[in-house]
Amino acid sequence: MTQSAPTVYRSQGSDRAVVPGWTNIVSGVPDAIELQLDLSTADRAREQALLLIEYWATPQDLSLQSLLPVRAFAGEPNGWCVFLPAQGRVLIRAIDPQPNPPLLAAHAINLDPETPTGTLVHVQVAFPAAAGNLNLQK
Repeated sequence: MTQSAPTVYRSQGSDRAVVPGWTNIVSGVPDAIELQLDLSTADRAREQALLLIEYWATPQDLSLQSLLPVRAFAGEPNGWCVFLPAQGRVLIRAIDPQPNPPLLAAHAINLDPETPTGTLVHVQVAFPAAAGNLNLQK
């Protein structure tokens, strides 16, 4: 039996791969924001680091959570993205378990209901070459 590669959906606007499950998260609420994950060129060769992405429709409702290994960027030269409604909050955590102690950085974005459909948001991720601070910036 031959297994076929899973279907990778792409953003029509940016041709980035869409993290599986990250479209139409809230029933009846259209996607308004394309959040683009921009991994530094130097980090594309990493094997162990990953991004944890969480979407909270309300402060009490964790609606979706995904892990994206940074090695997934090696096969996607245009990078990865997620689609979000203009409500709630998204958290992005970058984790590198290789150093001791491990590196962790978190970034939260509150989504404004007045955000126009088609808005692009970039989150830049850069792991340090040596012990130091991990950078996550909007």
